[in-house]
Amino acid sequence: MQQTLILLKPDAVQRRLVGDLTARFERKGLRLTGLKLVQTPRETAEKHYAVHKGKPFYESLLSFLTSGPTVAMVWEGREAVAVCRNLMGLTDGAKAPPGTIRGDFAISVQNNLVHGSDSPENAAIEIALWFKPDELVKFAPTDANWVG
Repeated sequence: MQQTLILLKPDAVQRRLVGDLTARFERKGLRLTGLKLVQTPRETAEKHYAVHKGKPFYESLLSFLTSGPTVAMVWEGREAVAVCRNLMGLTDGAKAPPGTIRGDFAISVQNNLVHGSDSPENAAIEIALWFKPDELVKFAPTDANWVG
């Protein structure tokens, strides 16, 4: 089973969308293996967005991610990275199709509610940044035969 990191960014928390957004991943059949509410330290934000360092929007990304609480989650399932990215929709909420998280709840590029790992390799790196191994729980859900 593949794992991926999902962050519900400060705008999702401030808008009280955590339950609605989490339910979308659950209803898809993904298994939640890690969950915590964090006030993101700047150092973590810098590591998380290191690929964007030097770009004009880098500082605003850091300011946004550290501006309020973030919900960090690890989801597991078949093709979890692709499945979650499809649920999230395009980065620009104004262009994201209806039915996706961003298509239904966002109109901004930066304040787009959610981050999801873009590859299995980056998922492993991001999960290790946000979670200690003992914060992830392995279990066999009773509906595994029905959802995959």
